[in-house]
Amino acid sequence: MKHIDPPSFISHFLHLFLPLHRAEELEGDLDELFQQRVREVGIRKARWRYARDVVSLLRPSLMRRDKACLVSTNTNNTYPNPTNTTMLRNYFKIAFRNLTKHKGYSAINIAGLATGMAVAILIGLWVWNEFAYNQRYANYDRMARVLQNQTFNDKIETWTSQAMQLAPELRSNYSSHFKYAVTADFPGKHLLSLDTKKITNVGSFIEPDITEMLALTMLKGTRAGLRDPSSILLSETTAKSLFGNVDPLNKIITIDKKWPVKVTGVYADLPLNSSFQELTFIAPFELKKKDLPEWLSWGNSWFQTYVQIADNATMETVSVAIKDVKLKRSQDDARFKPELFLLPMSQWHLYSEFKNGVNVGGQIQYVRLFSIIGLFVLLLACINFMNLSTARSEKRAREVGVRKAVGSVRNQIMLQFFSESFLFVIVAFAFALLLVLLVLPAFNTVADRQISIPWDNPMFWIAAFGFSLFTSLVAGSYPAIYLSSFQPVKVLKGTFRVGRFASLPRKVLVVVQFAVSVTLIVGTMIVFQQIEFARNRPVGYNRNNLVSFPIKSDKLITHFATFRDELLNTGAIEEVAATDSPITDTYVTNGGLTWRGQAPNMADEFVTLRITHGFGKMIGWQIKEGRDFSKEFATDSAGFVLNEAAVAYMGFKNPVGEIIKWGDQPFKVIGVVKNLVTQSPYDPVKQTIFVINYKRLNLITAKINPTKSASEALAKVEAVYKKYDPDNTFDYKFADQEYAKKFGEEERVGKLASFFAGLAIFISCLGLFGLASFVMEQRSKEIGIRKVMGASVGSLWQLLSKDFVLLVIISLFIAFPLTWYFMQDWIQRYTYHTDLSWWLFAATGVGALIITLMTVSFQSIKVALMNPIKSLRSE
Repeated sequence: MKHIDPPSFISHFLHLFLPLHRAEELEGDLDELFQQRVREVGIRKARWRYARDVVSLLRPSLMRRDKACLVSTNTNNTYPNPTNTTMLRNYFKIAFRNLTKHKGYSAINIAGLATGMAVAILIGLWVWNEFAYNQRYANYDRMARVLQNQTFNDKIETWTSQAMQLAPELRSNYSSHFKYAVTADFPGKHLLSLDTKKITNVGSFIEPDITEMLALTMLKGTRAGLRDPSSILLSETTAKSLFGNVDPLNKIITIDKKWPVKVTGVYADLPLNSSFQELTFIAPFELKKKDLPEWLSWGNSWFQTYVQIADNATMETVSVAIKDVKLKRSQDDARFKPELFLLPMSQWHLYSEFKNGVNVGGQIQYVRLFSIIGLFVLLLACINFMNLSTARSEKRAREVGVRKAVGSVRNQIMLQFFSESFLFVIVAFAFALLLVLLVLPAFNTVADRQISIPWDNPMFWIAAFGFSLFTSLVAGSYPAIYLSSFQPVKVLKGTFRVGRFASLPRKVLVVVQFAVSVTLIVGTMIVFQQIEFARNRPVGYNRNNLVSFPIKSDKLITHFATFRDELLNTGAIEEVAATDSPITDTYVTNGGLTWRGQAPNMADEFVTLRITHGFGKMIGWQIKEGRDFSKEFATDSAGFVLNEAAVAYMGFKNPVGEIIKWGDQPFKVIGVVKNLVTQSPYDPVKQTIFVINYKRLNLITAKINPTKSASEALAKVEAVYKKYDPDNTFDYKFADQEYAKKFGEEERVGKLASFFAGLAIFISCLGLFGLASFVMEQRSKEIGIRKVMGASVGSLWQLLSKDFVLLVIISLFIAFPLTWYFMQDWIQRYTYHTDLSWWLFAATGVGALIITLMTVSFQSIKVALMNPIKSLRSE
């Protein structure tokens, strides 16, 4: 009689549960037993009886091997505790054998899980860093910044700047609410000089109590050193830059060649993830105060006010107490209805955005966004594991049947599959950490952070274990529940079938995968479209070749005319003008203007830019009515040039010639220019007034001759600059680069989102590739028969690919409406925004289909080209 091969699952089972030498010994005996059953009852009945014989034969061996794992010997038929150490050891041993035996599927599972976990770890570290902002300060829960709301024509604006007089007022009349209150100027670059050595660092002038508020860690000297009005505290890095290894205490240095100060202390560098990270030195505010004009009043909000509330106070009660402080002290500002309140340090970083006086969040929206992205990318990786595990259900069915036949209960089988998923996850976690190490430098560059893996932090490892356990439970839940539900009688009798709807859950999961991936891709494209829309918005002037440098010496203002002429004579510069704020970031606003037709009690506000002659020509602004400022008209010193927004704000129909009073001084409107985008490119242009002024200037801007190289021109500008200000360094900025920085936050979000979206589609395709390879393996005999019957390779490719393409099409119909809904809401945050273009959705859909076909075609064409004799030989 012809030799009949016994069922292959028996060999698989033997090698899975028994040592190699024992499995090989039993294979021969079992083969003879099967041939005997074939001769006795025929092939069909032989398979069932053979399985029963095998179970009977193996039961004693399996019981001796691990009695606690497979069958209970208790007389009351209770089963052993499923957490038994021996049982778990065997489960992991079985899982390891499965992992090494099916290397292809294991590689796909581990690669998908590792990628998903790496994304989750990166995002988790970033979120951790964001929430940890400022938390290293001992007084984190008690510190706050004083903000103010002012109302302009029923619109509330929120400012961080305050009057210089506010902190002394809080210390004097509200001392029961505060432990400390200090005035600080905004951090800026300053020149620190020690003999011939000069460095430019960022620092601030702040009142002395800031050292106690920040609880500075003093390496040399004491915190009280700042109480000397001619002192300075240096950070550790700055001290080393200036003094090297020499003790800096009591040494004299000069700030901006203006203030000689004594080093009274050195403090440890402030944390990188903090609002004070830039402070490389702290100088007494009294130094700055000496140079301030005497006319500064409550109406001049030029500084910041930091406070530490009293131990028995709360942020809410203190905010209520100080609400009307400025209103009581500044009657001139009463029409703006100023209201003070505290913004706790815990909200400085993530909740710093206000609209119409209401806190609407800020950076927290990105924390939430990337947390969701990380969760979804990890879910995609878990879906891969679920799909591949359940797809191989028929191959694992007999294993489950035998285990149940020898006494295992469902809970034990579920625990086995969870153990298997946990082993996969642990291996994947190791690879994920390696990926994170490789990617982290680039990630930090894009995210503009300095994040590292906290290897020495026990909380990190506790979180890592919890994260791995959670991932293994999610990934292994469906396979464990599904595979443990098989009935042993049907499985071993050979009548088990997965059913026509068995693949439905896998198809649903594939649809979910691609729906999430497509949503991320389209969302990322919309973010970049919004950035490009704002970037290409007409700004009303020409930024090209404009270079600006700060005025650090009064000599440049006093001799500005000759300085300008010398720059023009170099041939490298076409035009030069000075202003009180940068053209790309005007920050000076004023009120108290009156004009004909003004509404009674109107709370007016105008952006004001003080300029010198030639400014309009230099930037190439566009005159709509009237004329530009000209030296030929001496009266232009009392003239205004308005932008279109100001004309509309004032309600002028024929603005040229109108008289506007600023305080007691009348100004005549001589021209109107097209709106200039000098603030946020996403918001409408504010009403702006341009006025000639040669005294209150902070910045010089020059237009480089386009026929000259930037390096050549800057060298000539620096030479002239050094002639008039030899003591200060020449620091410059290009206008186009400063304007580009306005898109930095959105660009970072877009780059990170595109990176994660790319990984999401990679994970989805990885799972699709594994699923396709399994389906092709299952249908190889069907394909062989079709080829014998005359089917072409093209028709077979179409047959095998259409099911996967259909799933992706369904995912597109789910993803597109969801993306449109959420992204439409997102772009509404911007007053000046793009529209959602249909071609973005179409391009993404076509791209997803092409990627799917490329992923599936490799396997489908491979099977279609296979020799049918090989696939049909076993039949």
